[in-house]
Amino acid sequence: MHIELDVSLDPTLGCGQAHRWRKTANSWEGVLGNEVVTLTQTENGFDCSGSSDKNKLLKYFRNEDDLAEIIKDISNSDPYVANLSKACPGLRILRQNRWECLATYVLATNVNIKRIAKMTEAVCDTFGTDLGKRREFPTPKQILDKKENTKMCKLGFRENRFIELAERTENGEIDLDTISEMDYERCTKELMTINGVGPKVADCVALFAFDHLEAFPVDARISNCLESCYGVTGTYHKMSQFGRDKFGKYAGYAQEFLYHSDHIGPFTNP
Repeated sequence: MHIELDVSLDPTLGCGQAHRWRKTANSWEGVLGNEVVTLTQTENGFDCSGSSDKNKLLKYFRNEDDLAEIIKDISNSDPYVANLSKACPGLRILRQNRWECLATYVLATNVNIKRIAKMTEAVCDTFGTDLGKRREFPTPKQILDKKENTKMCKLGFRENRFIELAERTENGEIDLDTISEMDYERCTKELMTINGVGPKVADCVALFAFDHLEAFPVDARISNCLESCYGVTGTYHKMSQFGRDKFGKYAGYAQEFLYHSDHIGPFTNP
């Protein structure tokens, strides 16, 4: 199946938004829901094997986002981001499954991307439904039914948080559908009531799972970039607010270009 879409797979799937994608040769293999899919870049989109659900793929890659308009908007705000966007065309924000994204980012505390992917895959291998080549991301119930096996995943201090998240989601105390109806401020505030979710994780989940493109997550890389490019330092709130004020309703896209900037060029603002 061919999907025609303005997207570049390498920066989109390889920049740490989602953690179940593996690049092999010229293709990307990942798990979307209950399907193992392989995507191969083409001039006007990508070829997909493993799924015939075109709408699912278009939704995942946020096909409704007008990249040209988004790039124009954030480029008008800043010449550095304008240059980054020109050097990295086709970078898209992904729309991830709410439960999977939240659970994965609870595991993402104080650890690098490689380790996050390893823990996530361990969770899937331990609890998830067998899909053949890979396993599906487990539901809260699947985790709770075999929670004594959680130690096999080597989650460290994240283990109790992860089980607690599954329990609270399964019993309805955490209602992801209700959170999805909240505006950005209420959404991040509600997410931060969850053990293991601080402001950075809340912003990541709001951006990648709840359609809040104004979210501006700040990790160490973004913090260094804000200081080097804009002279901005201080608390998480100050830096994140700076990003939202500067780049507006598409701040999340600007953040992704800044995050990817170490692969594009040095931190220099013309």
